[in-house]
Amino acid sequence: MAVIGRTGRGNYGHLLDIAVRTYPGMDVVAAADEDPEGLRRAAERLRVKKAYADWRRMLEEVRPDIAVIAPRWVDCHLEMALGAAEAGAHVFMEKPMARTPAECDRIIEACDRKGLKIVVAHNMRVSPILDAVEAKVRDGMIGEIQELRGRGKEDRRAGGEDLIVLGTHIFDLMRRFAGDPLWASGRVTVRGRPITGADVRRDAPEGLGMIAGDAVAGMFAFRDGLTGYFGSKRSSETSGKRYGLDLYGSRGIIAVRAGMIPRIWYTESVSWTASKWKPFPLEPLTLPLTRLESVHLLVRDLVEAIEQDREPAASGRTARWTIEMAMSLYESQRQGRRVAFPLEFRGHPLERF
Repeated sequence: MAVIGRTGRGNYGHLLDIAVRTYPGMDVVAAADEDPEGLRRAAERLRVKKAYADWRRMLEEVRPDIAVIAPRWVDCHLEMALGAAEAGAHVFMEKPMARTPAECDRIIEACDRKGLKIVVAHNMRVSPILDAVEAKVRDGMIGEIQELRGRGKEDRRAGGEDLIVLGTHIFDLMRRFAGDPLWASGRVTVRGRPITGADVRRDAPEGLGMIAGDAVAGMFAFRDGLTGYFGSKRSSETSGKRYGLDLYGSRGIIAVRAGMIPRIWYTESVSWTASKWKPFPLEPLTLPLTRLESVHLLVRDLVEAIEQDREPAASGRTARWTIEMAMSLYESQRQGRRVAFPLEFRGHPLERF
């Protein structure tokens, strides 16, 4: 395995580098970072002798089995993933996967041509905690699901930035419980009015490309009449405590508060006016105790997918859905109507405002 980082421009993500170094049986042989001091620290931290300022040269010379695309900033993901595929390396990458569905398409197509696997760090996709929640939902713990309500983190990034950085986790959670969406309807506003081309920010933080809006609201239609809602709106409350997904069932509610180790509560209330919330019953489930262990689950997903020649749970195709769902809300706002999946326009809808 070889690790690509970018100190000061996405760094090494959420422990991706440490997770692969400490994963049993994994041999990290090289690191790349354009920042000299960052590279020195990475080589020391990862205990590698091969350190490169140019990640392309590293991939060409090392030819790793797996390339770790660790930067959180998304502007480099497409180029690095295509480079990894060209070198014949499976891909373990930070989320968001890319900036547009078109970029996701290119990454998936490049890896498919060579039979390579992709895992994107949507950690809740492989969380045993969420596996347990799914099992309880199937067993009827809260009756039949009536709707899903998700919120972004709604911190200083509330609105368009929150939509793509953290909203992707919420969309991934929605698909865990409801399957693939059929269509979406979105509303994106600035100070209460619909966004225009003048509101598009092209120099978004973290290499996100284009974003717009201080409030985003979306409705997603799923099969069997099920509906999911997403919202992120700027306000004076920036603690992020609402970040997650609530499952409203015919006999109660399950509240999933998102994170590397998600926190779960539930209440038994037909009227949805809960008098008492209780911790979700997880015993005797063996849980990841640390953030690092939660990333180890993603590494295991990739390793087992390679060994068993199967699609990873946190696959590139799964991650592509999260980008497509985010972009659908911009596209719906632009067109003034609901839009169907898969999106016909695969680029960034804000290009057309």
